[in-house]
Amino acid sequence: MTSEQASHTVETPGLPELPEVRQHLVSPAEPVPARVVGSRICTAARKAAGFVRHVEIDVSGTPLEGAWRAGQSFGVVPPGTDENGRPHKLRLYSIASPTGGERADGKVLATTVKRTIEELPGDHRLILGLCSNYLCDLQEGDTVHLTGPAGKRFLLPTDPSAHDFVFIATGTGIAPFRGMLMDLAAAGYEGKATLIMGAPYRTDLLYDDELRTLDRDHAWFTYRTAISREITENQPRPMYVQDRLEADAETLRPMLASERTLVYICGIAGMEIGVFRTLWTLLPPELRTQYLRITEDVPPDPALWDRRMIPRQIKPTKRVFMEVY
Repeated sequence: MTSEQASHTVETPGLPELPEVRQHLVSPAEPVPARVVGSRICTAARKAAGFVRHVEIDVSGTPLEGAWRAGQSFGVVPPGTDENGRPHKLRLYSIASPTGGERADGKVLATTVKRTIEELPGDHRLILGLCSNYLCDLQEGDTVHLTGPAGKRFLLPTDPSAHDFVFIATGTGIAPFRGMLMDLAAAGYEGKATLIMGAPYRTDLLYDDELRTLDRDHAWFTYRTAISREITENQPRPMYVQDRLEADAETLRPMLASERTLVYICGIAGMEIGVFRTLWTLLPPELRTQYLRITEDVPPDPALWDRRMIPRQIKPTKRVFMEVY
């Protein structure tokens, strides 16, 4: 066993204190009616490869009003029954709003929804995601039944000013980060925060205009993209989020070396192992264990790591926050 593999017993510096949050105020057994007050395309262009909508819901007068924090989720109970005649089970969606909601009064929360449209392997029948298409189809004034809030760890720390942040998102994984960044801006945050946003094409970037404006207006925020299926003016080769992490190493390595820095990862399952490999490669041995601990049976070459090793063999520390789906 090498010394760096054995180091998983060392205490991690810079651990964040998380706020207490309310959870499960509305149960799946008794979802509350809420009203859709807005729905818009949130890709960079209407020619995007997928259909993604920003859906705003008024929860005023329900237990959800003013009861969530950025980073939490809520449940949606789609109408109707399944093939067995039972009510459909709820689906969880990340809240894309800041803690005060879209209007700063705690009454309107939003989420980021991608329509699920697939062909069934073998016979090319079209399969439509039940809840994603239901949410995307809703019109202003329609009623939707909600539960929640849910989640107690994928949150900004109690004192954000004590930390710097590296946010890494793919697809609709941007939702919680939109709310978190808006919270930081509203609080007059003066640290450092970098967001790496991954998408197949430039047209698939979500909230791109909002994020570019935030980058322009706030010295503490840096917005970087990783486009995996095309070359862009500012990107000479296709990139996944871990490639952007490596390409920006000169800027990010000093930030990651700091005990202040927390790493948040949200998006499609599988993205996390690429990020972990790159973090391990970028950082010297004495700093790697601030973010990851590996057991003695894990290959020393990160190229041989597999996501099935997470979390039993490759263990993120409490300075890494992760939600993948």
